[in-house]
Amino acid sequence: MVKISGKFLAPVLAASVMQKWSARIVESSSFKSFIIGVIVLAGFLVGLTTYPALVERFGNIIGALDAVVLAIFTVEIVLKMIALQPRPLDFFKDGWNVFDFVIVAVCFLPFGGSYVAVLRLFRLLRVLRLVTAVPRLQLLVTAMLKSLPSMGYVSLLLLLLFYIYAVVGVMLFRENDPIHFGNLWLSLLSLFRIVTLEDWTDVMYLQIYGSDNYQGYNQDAPGRVSQAMPLVGAAYFVSFVLIGTMVMLNLVIGVIINGMDEAQREIADRSLHELLTHEDEDVAAAAARETRINKLRRKLEEMGEELERLK
Repeated sequence: MVKISGKFLAPVLAASVMQKWSARIVESSSFKSFIIGVIVLAGFLVGLTTYPALVERFGNIIGALDAVVLAIFTVEIVLKMIALQPRPLDFFKDGWNVFDFVIVAVCFLPFGGSYVAVLRLFRLLRVLRLVTAVPRLQLLVTAMLKSLPSMGYVSLLLLLLFYIYAVVGVMLFRENDPIHFGNLWLSLLSLFRIVTLEDWTDVMYLQIYGSDNYQGYNQDAPGRVSQAMPLVGAAYFVSFVLIGTMVMLNLVIGVIINGMDEAQREIADRSLHELLTHEDEDVAAAAARETRINKLRRKLEEMGEELERLK
């Protein structure tokens, strides 16, 4: 019988043990919590570098801790790739993994001189790895990305609303309040202020009581003629605030919720696909192993028969 040398089995067994060990570490909740803590530490260190006095006094310590953080991130990526043996390049099939890899890899580039700011920027971006480390944050970011197409239509509707109200505002309030409604551009800026609810009542009262009668309006503008429009002013601003803030806000919330539902379904489908894929691979591996065992049995039987004939 042919004996398989231990020299050939040892590397295979070592790789298998390393793969299982790495997968166990990467998938453990303790390791994930540790990585989240390191990401928070990385953000804290970047914040400390904004204080020149601290950098001058503790610059060596901050630099050493930053190197330790980078080393931990590098080990994390290596462990994730080992856990995917014998296909470590599957690591790059996940967009979040690619993001992590780029953020870590750029920090190894030899930036210097005027490019130091770029290195600092990527050190700051390491804080965004918190998104990849926390599944709920991944869900929120994925939902926002999926909401972008629908948000485009909501933005178009909001733009039409702004344009219509801006033109009407110029027609109604230009003479009384040329500061806020003197032309289309000023009218759009004023409506943006109103939709953010920043002192929007002051602008409304200017139109309701007239620019001469409302206390606090002391800006002299050429061609200004005070006109009080209580009913028209109230209807204009109240309707715009209700439509622009309440209705549009609900539309945006609805679009984001719909995006979250789509993201949850996508994550569930991906998890199911990975589970079925692993099961199929396990079944295929078991079938191949059983085939090899049967072949070995047949060969042993043939060898036994040969030995019997030789006797």
